[in-house]
Amino acid sequence: MKYITTVNDEKYEIEINGDVVIVNGVERKVDFKSMGKHDIYSLIIDHQSFEAVVEQRDAEHYEVLIIGDLYEVTVTDERALRLASATSNLAAPTGEVVVKSPMPGLIVDVPVKVGQQVKKGQTVVILESMKMENELKAPRDGTVHRIEVQRGASVEQNQALVYIT
Repeated sequence: MKYITTVNDEKYEIEINGDVVIVNGVERKVDFKSMGKHDIYSLIIDHQSFEAVVEQRDAEHYEVLIIGDLYEVTVTDERALRLASATSNLAAPTGEVVVKSPMPGLIVDVPVKVGQQVKKGQTVVILESMKMENELKAPRDGTVHRIEVQRGASVEQNQALVYIT
């Protein structure tokens, strides 16, 4: 099956055939297994091991946290993408976006203030979880509208942390 995947605005064509994955025409050997709790996965890609937290937002949208970096991922199969393009339903995201905690943890820092302009990829919250500090980043350019947490706060998975408009 072929998929068109967008990771932080960069597009990839992915074809999956068993444990072989072809990304933009390059074959990769992949092993992907669920660790069972909190949407944590073990990945081995071309003999390199990674842990990822994957949270599904809706049928096509995911947030993926790998090595402290948060990625906004959209996955669309080839047929659905052609249909959406034909009907011009592919609009850029607008309105308010919410940066949520991908896992339970402790807020180490909130390096932004209400009213501050942020750029896509800028760190808005630093979350400690599983003895690792994870930088949660703005998914797009905007203005910090509301901050729901402060340094030292404990948070749950999916808890709203920062609102950006």
